[in-house]
Amino acid sequence: MNFPDDCPDTPVEGRASSPVRVGTAAPGCPAERSSATAGGHSDAGRLSAASDVPPAEPLPVAPPDPAWTGWDVLRLTFLTIVALFVGVFTVLLIARWKVYPHTALGEIARVPLVVVAGQALAYLLILAYMYVLVTRERRRPDFLAAIHWNWPSNVALYVFVGFALSLALQGLSHFLPIPRQLPIDNFFRTPAEAWALGILSVTLAPLMEELFFRGFLYPVLARRLGLPVAVFLTALAFALLHGAQLMFAWGPVLVIFLVGLVLTMVRARKNSVAASLLIHMAYNGTITVAMFAATDGFRHLEKLNQ
Repeated sequence: MNFPDDCPDTPVEGRASSPVRVGTAAPGCPAERSSATAGGHSDAGRLSAASDVPPAEPLPVAPPDPAWTGWDVLRLTFLTIVALFVGVFTVLLIARWKVYPHTALGEIARVPLVVVAGQALAYLLILAYMYVLVTRERRRPDFLAAIHWNWPSNVALYVFVGFALSLALQGLSHFLPIPRQLPIDNFFRTPAEAWALGILSVTLAPLMEELFFRGFLYPVLARRLGLPVAVFLTALAFALLHGAQLMFAWGPVLVIFLVGLVLTMVRARKNSVAASLLIHMAYNGTITVAMFAATDGFRHLEKLNQ
């Protein structure tokens, strides 16, 4: 059988053949016939194979990080205020019933031990709600993973950082205008009050502050505003929380702001709330131990004002 002269050459072994697209060979050429025949069988095979493959399932969408929103943080803030009121008032009533039966409630409310105990009760209530918010409302069963707890391997390093930070900022405070009398000094009138506040300052207080500021607030701000702004605003909010205890004097408030800045930077850099908590506890613990040593075991608290 004769083929037209314009048909492409038959491929020769050892020489690359020209690519032939279906429908481009001249009519009657072998390439056309073979390509059409092969293509038909190939397409049919592919269609048959494709019909046997189940459709691919869509990839699961990654849950948001953090799982909570800014509204959740506002609600948490509001409930914290309510819990503090409820905690202090509950302890106040218990103290009136068991300890001060003939004292007015207003007088009992000024007893530092009552306030500290009420704060501790409020912290436990808020801690329980934080757990419910993450695991029940936002359906993250692993609470510690959701808040980026991430316990660091070198605990001693972060304890040392907290110790060094405390010494450095105490040295800086000598060059700042620090009032001689601050509202927080009222919690150090008796040894029992000093012990209670000292224990709270290295246990529940830093834990709850780190959970709220570095665990819940910071990631929401970082997602919305970016890392630098989130670090600054978290540190500022942390300083303002302590402002009332410091009469909002700019010297001590600046010191607390710098503490918050370091804690939030560590949280951002190491992706670990546990790391910032260790520094926070070591910072407060260093101050508590220094006060303990300076007052002969909290027996001579008058030395704090000298």
